[in-house]
Amino acid sequence: MTRKLPDKTVERLSQYRRALLNTLSGGKHHIFSHEIANLLHITAVQVRRDIMLIGYTGTLRQGYDVNELIDIIGKIIDTREGQKVAVIGIGNLGRAIMGYFSGKRTRLNIVAAFDSNPDKTDKIYAGVPCYHSDKMMEIIKNEGISIAVISVPGEFAEKVAEDLTMAGIKGILNFSPKPLNVPAHVYLQEFDMLTMLEKVAYFVKKS
Repeated sequence: MTRKLPDKTVERLSQYRRALLNTLSGGKHHIFSHEIANLLHITAVQVRRDIMLIGYTGTLRQGYDVNELIDIIGKIIDTREGQKVAVIGIGNLGRAIMGYFSGKRTRLNIVAAFDSNPDKTDKIYAGVPCYHSDKMMEIIKNEGISIAVISVPGEFAEKVAEDLTMAGIKGILNFSPKPLNVPAHVYLQEFDMLTMLEKVAYFVKKS
């Protein structure tokens, strides 16, 4: 698969893989599109479209081979050599992010953390060393880190993003409350928890 997939398709492929891994751990080796759809609260038509888009088909009698589909999704999302990730900002959120991702993906590893507070540096969090922000550019370049997670207060996020771009970071996941502008060659994903919570609150109010 060489062509670029739509953002939402990539998101769903990641969700499919998690669901399929859980299915496999339960001893189930084949699954139908409507079963995947029920697990993720989407339509079976959407599942079939996404899986056809990556060039895979199942059978009418057994559906999709779970192992095969996991492998194909892995080849599309992952890189053979793996990718290194850094977390910027080791407050409560930053530490929670590191703890959550620890050991989740063998080809996507958090290898460094950075913070400007000397009380938080030169320590290990969830198996990851934390360095002072002054060393960020040097370590990112030397370690070949390509992805960064920003979890700093909003007033610092823009400067952090600029420094990360200069260091050669190619992808940023922004957990700060500050929307960012980055160069076109850097892929940016904003994660606005307040907006997501307000969305939930709106639909709770309507119900």
